Amino acid sequence: MSLRNKIAIGALTGVLGMTGALVSWFEGRSLVAYLDPVGIPTICEGVTLGVKLGDQATPAQCDQLLLRELRIALTAVDRQVRMPLPDTRRAALGSFVYNVGERQFSSSTLLRLLNSGDVRGACAQLSRWVYAGGKQLAGLVHRRAAERELCEVGL
Repeated sequence: MSLRNKIAIGALTGVLGMTGALVSWFEGRSLVAYLDPVGIPTICEGVTLGVKLGDQATPAQCDQLLLRELRIALTAVDRQVRMPLPDTRRAALGSFVYNVGERQFSSSTLLRLLNSGDVRGACAQLSRWVYAGGKQLAGLVHRRAAERELCEVGL
């Protein structure tokens, strides 16, 4: 199934579904902790908080962690953005915050542009967030392109 189809199905369950489709598509799922490309212990769909190498999770635990982390990311978007967002833009930003964290989002040019009303400029900023550990990662290039496409819906 394509990412576009997963997002369309996710749209039936709203922003949480669309965000989850994006995140799960790009993060993948690992039931055993591993080191991500910059050496951070990670499990399930990119969860890092409190994870140690050797940790294991069940699919049900991963589902719970994903839901928790999606809610945290979307709450951060709602807390930081001072304008109403269409569901597609909120989902794109939720995926972005899930990946980079609220602290990075809160100090970003992307957020500053969005809150100043430059939505197109804000969405374009997503394309700049493709580096981890100082290296451009192909996975981040593809993820940001998908997030940007979703962010720009309706512009």
